[in-house]
Amino acid sequence: MNNILKTIKFLALLLLSQTCFGQGLPNVLPKWAFGGFARPEGINPIISPDTTSRFTDPVSNKQVPWEANDTFNPGAVIKNGKVVVLYRAEDLFGIGIGFRTSRLGYAESIDGIHFTRRKTPVLYPANDAAKEYEWPGGCEDPRVAVTPNGTYVVFYTEWNRKLPRLGVAISKDLVTWQKHGPIFKAAYKGKFFNIASKSASILTKVVNGKQVIIKTNGKYWLYWGEQHVYAATSTNLVNWAPVIDKNGELKRLMSPRKGYFDSDLTECGPPALMTDKGIILFYNGKNRADDNRDKKFNANSYCAGQALFDKKDPSKNITRLDLPFLRPMEPFEKSGQYVNGTVFIEGMVYFKSKWFLYYGCADSRVAVAIFDPSKKTPPDAVNGD
Repeated sequence: MNNILKTIKFLALLLLSQTCFGQGLPNVLPKWAFGGFARPEGINPIISPDTTSRFTDPVSNKQVPWEANDTFNPGAVIKNGKVVVLYRAEDLFGIGIGFRTSRLGYAESIDGIHFTRRKTPVLYPANDAAKEYEWPGGCEDPRVAVTPNGTYVVFYTEWNRKLPRLGVAISKDLVTWQKHGPIFKAAYKGKFFNIASKSASILTKVVNGKQVIIKTNGKYWLYWGEQHVYAATSTNLVNWAPVIDKNGELKRLMSPRKGYFDSDLTECGPPALMTDKGIILFYNGKNRADDNRDKKFNANSYCAGQALFDKKDPSKNITRLDLPFLRPMEPFEKSGQYVNGTVFIEGMVYFKSKWFLYYGCADSRVAVAIFDPSKKTPPDAVNGD
């Protein structure tokens, strides 16, 4: 009997220690969430730097290896039955993230896994009206979606190395783009024009098998923000008015949480998705580096989360995941110009009855993970590499 009691006591202490130290915690997704997303075996990364690509930069009038240093942070959309990924590419000039020039490359695929790339970028700084916002830092971190009539809309960071601003461009073919500049320039007499703004996730829905931009309460809806989640509305997809509180300041819809994987940042990811359970915002959570971080994950690492918002009131956050559904696990997700590990989600498409999620790896490569609703798989494990 004593041996049985000792065994029970040992198992209880073991279970307690595992719970306290974050070992063996179950990572089970609630019914409203998407996933898990499985990485195709032997495929990733799907896009890596190419030192052979050359492009005549219109500002410097020089040939530049525009995607030689890093290729990462992709947006994604469907065009003519193919997956098109718009990815951020950095050239060889400058040192460190954000101090080279970024341009957006174009890659397409018939299966969502194997891609053919154009040799020149499709969206980049030029001698145009956007130059003052985009040069010399460039065009960064695209999120792209399509309207029901086939108009493509991309939101991206215009980076002049002084102030990051959310910009928008429109296209019919994803190759030729009409830039419309900073999205908050006209709202509230320019009150939010000169604030740092990044990371825009427009509201979409699957309609007749296609994921398209929709309106809610008569307007287009956009989640945006890096440290906190904010929102904005528009009637024309070009000019956006931030959602404000009773004091006329930006209304915070979601913020970092001490002790969780998103303890430092809650940065918006791919286009938000209207579902029968509510609106899902896919986002990037950055972990703090101090005692308020989630100690189950690396300091300063980026992991992917999901939050649920009310479908009638898209500003109302209902809940969110306490554990990330995707985290840095593979070597190429942990090793690159961002050394703390990153799975940075920006593009997701509904393709062949599955969800293909495209993400940046350590700010250096592009990878894909797939969610098949007919074959449920678990999300990434909490611990273990």
